Amino acid sequence: MKKTDTHYIFELPIKVRDYEVDSEGIVNNAIYLHYLEHTRHEFCESAGFTFRDMHAQGIDPVLSKVEIEYKTPLRLGDSMISKLALSRKGPLFVFIQDIFTPEGDVVVKAKVWVATLVNGRLSRGEVLFERFKDYLE
Repeated sequence: MKKTDTHYIFELPIKVRDYEVDSEGIVNNAIYLHYLEHTRHEFCESAGFTFRDMHAQGIDPVLSKVEIEYKTPLRLGDSMISKLALSRKGPLFVFIQDIFTPEGDVVVKAKVWVATLVNGRLSRGEVLFERFKDYLE
């Protein structure tokens, strides 16, 4: 499967490292969550608002829900392209995150819902909305 209608706003190339594979030589399923998180962090940094900046201002994005479909396994030394799209549903930010091989085959399809805490309290995410409004679908 290579086609997608998703409007990605950010891409990050990643290479599989030796400690990310299991005894069968394929990437452990939990590692993909790390790839997705790393992509979100890099996106935020590229948008000018790092997680360190957010936390220093009392803003903490926290996962609310993650859906992930594993399509094609990756192996040691494989390269991938992690792509991200962003939308908003009420107070939640919804990240569509898909990982592809360099040839365009789907590795992982994921949907990640993120809530925002401000000074430890659940918020409507307005501060993040202002920072990310140019990237929202």
